[in-house]
Amino acid sequence: MNSIEKNAKIVNRYLISKLKGNPQELYSAASHLIVSGGKRLRPYMVMKSCEMLGGKAKDSIGAASAIEMVHNFTLVHDDIMDNDEMRHGVTTVHKKFGMPIAILAGDVLFSKAYQIVSLTSLPSNSVIDLVARLAKSCVEVCEGQILDIKMAKSEKIPSQSQYVKMIEKKTAVLFEVSCTMGAICANAKQKDISNLSRFGKSLGIAFQITDDLIGVLGNPTVTKKPVGNDLREGKKSLPILLAINRAKGQNKEIILKAFGNSFATQEDIENALKIIRRLKIEKTVRRQAQSYAQMAKKSLQSYSGSAKKDLLSLLNFVVKRSL
Repeated sequence: MNSIEKNAKIVNRYLISKLKGNPQELYSAASHLIVSGGKRLRPYMVMKSCEMLGGKAKDSIGAASAIEMVHNFTLVHDDIMDNDEMRHGVTTVHKKFGMPIAILAGDVLFSKAYQIVSLTSLPSNSVIDLVARLAKSCVEVCEGQILDIKMAKSEKIPSQSQYVKMIEKKTAVLFEVSCTMGAICANAKQKDISNLSRFGKSLGIAFQITDDLIGVLGNPTVTKKPVGNDLREGKKSLPILLAINRAKGQNKEIILKAFGNSFATQEDIENALKIIRRLKIEKTVRRQAQSYAQMAKKSLQSYSGSAKKDLLSLLNFVVKRSL
């Protein structure tokens, strides 16, 4: 965590320096979620991937910051689509600044990301590759968001493979491209770029699986969300779809009574969560997250050094986060 926090301070200073301008309100909105804090995991992965392959941190700070801007762009627009009022304990951008400014703030973050990447001092072929990879990942995030929306609207409970396909595009792709861009910043060979890409993708899936577990069974003082929030909202995440498929008879009825029911009482939610715990859903989800973590580790087995240790420590942190 010390390494992550130290890196986050470097990235924050760079981000804030790039998000200044007029009209001031636009840039205040664009930087709102950034100044509220965050671990900056994706930029960390960019910079550590670069370092592991022999590059220098200063060569990857632009790409690292661009990834974080794209990530925050997705958060701003995500909150608009979901009409959420809070994000990690602070007011969402559209609630604080209004819808028009929030949309423009997201657009600024998206555009600034490409501006920063295009102005890096790397060789022109590397810059072109960075821009192409980032653009491809942004398209996939949008595709993943549509899959999530369609999944939410459908009355059917998705299969596990459908869920994984959705989170691969919506979430894991930014982890994947973070490691890929870090490797490109180090002027790495194609084999190394592919290895880092696989590491990032597997870590990203493990991250989202664990995040969804926390969304169902997490401590509200940590998550900043009500108990069983994802259950009440009807989020078709892995823990919930496993619970619905595994439960039988009255137990299944109790879970479905709380699932997606905005009028569910606190007792309804608690009863459903008790059943989910009895079904040992946490153990199953943790095991699956660990499976992806093992795939990620395998991708780095031919490397060594302190940066590799930092990436593996991050992986360990991601899959073992407490509820």
